[in-house]
Amino acid sequence: MILSGKEIIAQQGKGLEITPFSPSQVNPNSYNLRLYNELLVYDEPVLDMKHPNAYHRIEIPEDGLVLQPGKLYLGRTVEHTRTMNYVPMLEGRSSVGRLGVCIHITAGFGDVGFNGFWTLELYCVQPVRIYPNVDICQIYYHTIDGDYELYTSNKYNNNESIQPSMMYKDFEK
Repeated sequence: MILSGKEIIAQQGKGLEITPFSPSQVNPNSYNLRLYNELLVYDEPVLDMKHPNAYHRIEIPEDGLVLQPGKLYLGRTVEHTRTMNYVPMLEGRSSVGRLGVCIHITAGFGDVGFNGFWTLELYCVQPVRIYPNVDICQIYYHTIDGDYELYTSNKYNNNESIQPSMMYKDFEK
Protein backbone atom coordinates (compact mmCIF):
# COMPACT_ATOMS: atom_id res chain seq x y z
CA MET A 1 0.00 0.00 0.00
CA ILE A 2 1.01 3.61 -0.53
CA LEU A 3 1.10 5.95 2.46
CA SER A 4 -1.38 8.81 2.45
CA GLY A 5 -0.20 12.37 2.91
CA LYS A 6 -1.60 12.31 6.44
CA GLU A 7 0.38 9.15 7.19
CA ILE A 8 3.57 10.71 5.74
CA ILE A 9 3.07 13.50 8.30
CA ALA A 10 2.38 10.96 11.08
CA GLN A 11 5.51 8.92 10.22
CA GLN A 12 7.80 11.97 10.02
CA GLY A 13 10.61 11.31 12.52
CA LYS A 14 9.50 7.69 13.01
CA GLY A 15 9.61 5.39 9.96
CA LEU A 16 10.76 8.15 7.64
CA GLU A 17 12.42 11.55 7.79
CA ILE A 18 12.28 14.43 5.33
CA THR A 19 14.54 17.39 6.17
CA PRO A 20 13.58 20.17 5.89
CA PHE A 21 9.92 19.25 6.19
CA SER A 22 7.06 21.59 5.27
CA PRO A 23 3.37 20.69 5.53
CA SER A 24 2.76 22.83 2.42
CA GLN A 25 4.63 20.21 0.33
CA VAL A 26 2.38 17.33 1.41
CA ASN A 27 0.01 15.94 -1.23
CA PRO A 28 -2.83 13.42 -0.77
CA ASN A 29 -0.40 10.48 -1.17
CA SER A 30 3.06 11.99 -1.73
CA TYR A 31 5.42 14.79 -0.74
CA ASN A 32 6.92 17.35 -3.16
CA LEU A 33 10.72 17.55 -3.23
CA ARG A 34 12.53 20.64 -4.51
CA LEU A 35 15.44 21.05 -6.93
CA TYR A 36 18.76 22.13 -5.39
CA ASN A 37 20.62 25.01 -7.07
CA GLU A 38 23.41 22.92 -8.57
CA LEU A 39 23.77 20.45 -11.46
CA LEU A 40 26.48 18.02 -12.47
CA VAL A 41 27.29 17.64 -16.19
CA TYR A 42 29.58 15.01 -17.67
CA ASP A 43 32.56 16.25 -19.72
CA GLU A 44 33.14 13.02 -21.64
CA PRO A 45 31.57 12.67 -25.13
CA VAL A 46 31.29 8.91 -24.50
CA LEU A 47 30.55 7.68 -21.00
CA ASP A 48 32.31 4.47 -19.86
CA MET A 49 30.61 2.09 -17.40
CA LYS A 50 33.94 0.61 -16.30
CA HIS A 51 35.59 3.90 -15.34
CA PRO A 52 34.78 7.11 -13.47
CA ASN A 53 33.72 9.81 -15.94
CA ALA A 54 34.93 13.41 -15.70
CA TYR A 55 32.30 16.03 -14.89
CA HIS A 56 31.87 19.60 -13.74
CA ARG A 57 29.28 21.38 -11.63
CA ILE A 58 27.15 24.33 -12.66
CA GLU A 59 24.95 26.56 -10.55
CA ILE A 60 21.32 27.20 -11.39
CA PRO A 61 20.95 30.97 -10.97
CA GLU A 62 17.82 32.51 -9.47
CA ASP A 63 16.76 33.73 -12.93
CA GLY A 64 16.94 30.15 -14.22
CA LEU A 65 19.02 27.95 -16.48
CA VAL A 66 17.99 26.58 -19.88
CA LEU A 67 18.40 22.81 -20.21
CA GLN A 68 19.23 21.53 -23.68
CA PRO A 69 17.82 18.34 -25.28
CA GLY A 70 20.22 15.46 -25.76
CA LYS A 71 22.20 16.29 -22.64
CA LEU A 72 22.06 14.59 -19.25
CA TYR A 73 22.03 16.80 -16.18
CA LEU A 74 22.37 15.31 -12.72
CA GLY A 75 20.72 17.28 -9.96
CA ARG A 76 19.66 16.64 -6.42
CA THR A 77 16.83 17.39 -4.08
CA VAL A 78 16.97 20.14 -1.49
CA GLU A 79 15.45 17.67 0.95
CA HIS A 80 17.42 14.92 2.64
CA THR A 81 15.38 11.76 3.25
CA ARG A 82 15.85 8.77 5.52
CA THR A 83 13.56 5.78 5.15
CA MET A 84 13.60 2.98 7.70
CA ASN A 85 10.29 1.14 7.40
CA TYR A 86 9.04 1.89 3.89
CA VAL A 87 10.08 1.63 0.25
CA PRO A 88 10.60 5.16 -1.13
CA MET A 89 9.66 5.90 -4.75
CA LEU A 90 10.29 9.04 -6.78
CA GLU A 91 8.30 10.43 -9.71
CA GLY A 92 8.26 13.70 -11.58
CA ARG A 93 5.41 16.09 -11.01
CA SER A 94 2.89 16.12 -13.85
CA SER A 95 3.37 19.87 -14.35
CA VAL A 96 7.10 19.28 -14.91
CA GLY A 97 6.44 16.35 -17.26
CA ARG A 98 4.05 18.51 -19.30
CA LEU A 99 7.03 20.77 -20.03
CA GLY A 100 8.94 17.77 -21.40
CA VAL A 101 11.28 17.36 -18.42
CA CYS A 102 12.08 13.89 -17.10
CA ILE A 103 13.44 13.85 -13.56
CA HIS A 104 14.71 10.28 -13.65
CA ILE A 105 15.62 8.02 -16.50
CA THR A 106 15.50 4.73 -14.60
CA ALA A 107 16.32 5.40 -10.94
CA GLY A 108 13.02 6.26 -9.28
CA PHE A 109 13.03 3.22 -7.03
CA GLY A 110 14.61 3.48 -3.57
CA ASP A 111 15.50 0.95 -0.93
CA VAL A 112 14.40 0.55 2.67
CA GLY A 113 17.21 2.14 4.65
CA PHE A 114 18.18 4.80 2.08
CA ASN A 115 19.61 7.87 3.78
CA GLY A 116 20.60 10.89 1.70
CA PHE A 117 19.71 13.33 -1.03
CA TRP A 118 18.06 11.99 -4.19
CA THR A 119 20.16 12.34 -7.33
CA LEU A 120 17.92 13.36 -10.24
CA GLU A 121 18.66 12.36 -13.84
CA LEU A 122 17.27 15.40 -15.64
CA TYR A 123 16.59 15.23 -19.36
CA CYS A 124 14.36 17.38 -21.57
CA VAL A 125 12.72 16.92 -24.95
CA GLN A 126 13.04 20.59 -25.93
CA PRO A 127 14.86 23.55 -24.36
CA VAL A 128 13.29 24.47 -21.02
CA ARG A 129 14.24 26.96 -18.31
CA ILE A 130 14.46 25.52 -14.81
CA TYR A 131 14.81 27.29 -11.47
CA PRO A 132 16.33 26.43 -8.10
CA ASN A 133 14.02 25.42 -5.25
CA VAL A 134 11.11 24.57 -7.58
CA ASP A 135 8.94 21.58 -6.60
CA ILE A 136 10.44 19.20 -9.18
CA CYS A 137 9.32 15.74 -8.11
CA GLN A 138 7.36 13.83 -5.52
CA ILE A 139 8.32 11.05 -3.17
CA TYR A 140 5.84 8.43 -2.10
CA TYR A 141 6.17 5.45 0.20
CA HIS A 142 5.11 1.82 -0.10
CA THR A 143 4.73 -0.51 2.84
CA ILE A 144 6.89 -3.63 2.74
CA ASP A 145 5.84 -7.17 3.66
CA GLY A 146 8.10 -9.89 5.03
CA ASP A 147 11.53 -9.82 6.58
CA TYR A 148 13.95 -7.37 5.01
CA GLU A 149 17.43 -5.98 5.41
CA LEU A 150 18.17 -2.26 5.35
CA TYR A 151 20.06 -0.83 2.40
CA THR A 152 23.62 -0.30 3.61
CA SER A 153 25.62 0.10 0.40
CA ASN A 154 28.34 2.71 0.56
CA LYS A 155 27.96 3.36 -3.15
CA TYR A 156 25.07 5.83 -2.92
CA ASN A 157 23.83 5.74 0.66
CA ASN A 158 24.67 8.51 3.17
CA ASN A 159 25.53 10.93 0.38
CA GLU A 160 26.05 14.65 0.83
CA SER A 161 25.75 15.89 -2.75
CA ILE A 162 24.93 15.01 -6.37
CA GLN A 163 26.42 11.65 -7.24
CA PRO A 164 27.70 10.64 -10.66
CA SER A 165 27.40 7.01 -11.71
CA MET A 166 29.57 4.67 -9.69
CA MET A 167 28.79 1.66 -11.83
CA TYR A 168 32.55 1.20 -12.33
CA LYS A 169 32.65 -0.14 -8.75
CA ASP A 170 30.54 -3.11 -9.91
CA PHE A 171 33.44 -4.14 -12.17
CA GLU A 172 35.91 -4.01 -9.27
CA LYS A 173 34.31 -7.01 -7.53
